[in-house]
Amino acid sequence: MNAFFKTVAVTAVAATALMAGTAAQAEGERYVLVSHAPDSDSWWNTIKNGLALAGEQMNVEVEYRNPPTGDLADMARIIEQAAASGPDGIITTLADPDVLSGPIQAAVDAGIDVVIINSGTPDQAREVGALMYVGQPEYDAGFAAGQRAAGDGIESFLCVNHYISSPSSTERCQGFADGLGVDLGNQMIDSGQDPSEVQNRVMAYLNANPDTDAVLTLGPNSADPTILALEEMGLAGDIYFGTFDLGDNIVQGLRDGVIQWGIDQQPFLQAYMPVIVLTNYHRYGVLPGNNINSGPGFVTADGLEMVEQFAGEYR
Repeated sequence: MNAFFKTVAVTAVAATALMAGTAAQAEGERYVLVSHAPDSDSWWNTIKNGLALAGEQMNVEVEYRNPPTGDLADMARIIEQAAASGPDGIITTLADPDVLSGPIQAAVDAGIDVVIINSGTPDQAREVGALMYVGQPEYDAGFAAGQRAAGDGIESFLCVNHYISSPSSTERCQGFADGLGVDLGNQMIDSGQDPSEVQNRVMAYLNANPDTDAVLTLGPNSADPTILALEEMGLAGDIYFGTFDLGDNIVQGLRDGVIQWGIDQQPFLQAYMPVIVLTNYHRYGVLPGNNINSGPGFVTADGLEMVEQFAGEYR
């Protein structure tokens, strides 16, 4: 076991051991994580890894469920099904409060403890009755990225939104525009998730708007095809390029100087921490008093060693 996993394991085990003398350890807890991600989105493998490791360390049963196509109405039904199965807790995203608040609140009303992760906000988590929020406030992350880009002289940009049906994705683009101090306007495109379509739409936008200073992508699904688009247009390394999230191709882009920075929201923690929190809450009645911000953190070419080692797996 390497140093990273030793640290994680020792932290979790120690937290449990410190309280073992004051309460009998319960057994058989079961937690269900419901995400909005389609099966095709490999970024969520890190979420699955965090969930599995926490389940193993805390000796609880964990399940991962998601809508295969990313359909949010389907996700709402999955939350209802998960609640009907009687778990001790549900960990879920709040990708669209209008669609998901109802089934989440119904689960809370049925006595199931809920933790919101990844999308939504701490305030929205509180409104649906969740215990806490673990994630990255998306507008704030976009705003911080926009301020950083403004400091680098950026005035215009293209935001490549591969999941435009999720309000949290739009918040990233809007926050970036506000951080730059410009109107979002038509600088955000609905790229879809098909890699060829993403590439073609990025190329079409940049050909129609050749004075664009920068490109912002929202994760590997949009970043990877955008890298190909910039390479084909001869712009790789010449146009300012920032992205949310990490992945193998994003890390290589950082190393090659094609991407200036990546925003790491640490998805591993978004799945790992709720299992730790819920288990200790159910066994010992202890609960952190604050929400947990897992990001944003900026990753550049200067700090890639550990990120590169675990990109797409634990980073």
